Amino acid sequence: MKRTHLAFLYLFLTAALCTAQNIAQSQSSDLNCIPDPEQRNSSLTVASYSSDPALPDAPTPQQSSSPDQPEASSPSSPGDGRQSDAKTAPPPASTAAPVKGPIAGQEQPKRILGIMPNYRAVSAGAIPPPPTPRQALKIATLNSFDYSSYIFVGITSLLAEATDAHPQLGKGVKGFGEYYWRGFLDKTDGNYLVIFALPTILHQDERYFAKGQGGVWKRGIYAASRILITPNYHGNETFNASEIFGRGIAQGISLAYYPSGTRTASALSEKYAYALGRDALTNVFREFWPDIATHVLHRHP
Repeated sequence: MKRTHLAFLYLFLTAALCTAQNIAQSQSSDLNCIPDPEQRNSSLTVASYSSDPALPDAPTPQQSSSPDQPEASSPSSPGDGRQSDAKTAPPPASTAAPVKGPIAGQEQPKRILGIMPNYRAVSAGAIPPPPTPRQALKIATLNSFDYSSYIFVGITSLLAEATDAHPQLGKGVKGFGEYYWRGFLDKTDGNYLVIFALPTILHQDERYFAKGQGGVWKRGIYAASRILITPNYHGNETFNASEIFGRGIAQGISLAYYPSGTRTASALSEKYAYALGRDALTNVFREFWPDIATHVLHRHP
């Protein structure tokens, strides 16, 4: 009977302590009333030695939960732990689609033969994001003020002076100078309109996306047709309004500084057709340059 009395006394003290802790917890919301597993096991051990088989188990103290404090979870078995880990484990990261890269041997250089600027070209197979307005402005500036631009305008000015394209501009060195600054202005305002201003407004990508695959005729027609077709910022092919209208506006501006004797509709349309044809041939040359460099010049593009 002594063991039975001790067990009752021990359980009574345990219940009293837990009750006191519950009262303190409801007042401060800072303490948890969790019975010590070792104490509970010892109480059950004492009760098991009792000679009275009708001795009831001591009631397990219930922990009062407050809205501000979560309930204490009971210890779980190793199997439960594995199930919990399986539920809380983060899902495997989804593999993103690989970014399409340029086709080997069809890379477009920034400069062709070390002279011709090629900043508008995109290598075949590459799909870069659309240019920002700052990037488009940079490309237009590089194309306009590259050292090769001064050489190109000088050659076209010499040809125009030699053929007396505008008799009112004169001949010789003076005539060459008159042709030169007008030709440079034609090239510069056309570049800024076609590469930067209108594409930014119309959300069009005026870079040349090389094809790099297919037959010669198929690639040639594709390259030349880019003056009529261009992708927008969403990658959809659209009418190349930036090229068509940009070159037209540039020709309209040129009426302000070319001699009145050459401001005819035929002269204006001739210059307009020349500007579009030059851009189309430039695209064709860009398209086949990697093949020319690899198979003819035996060098890397």
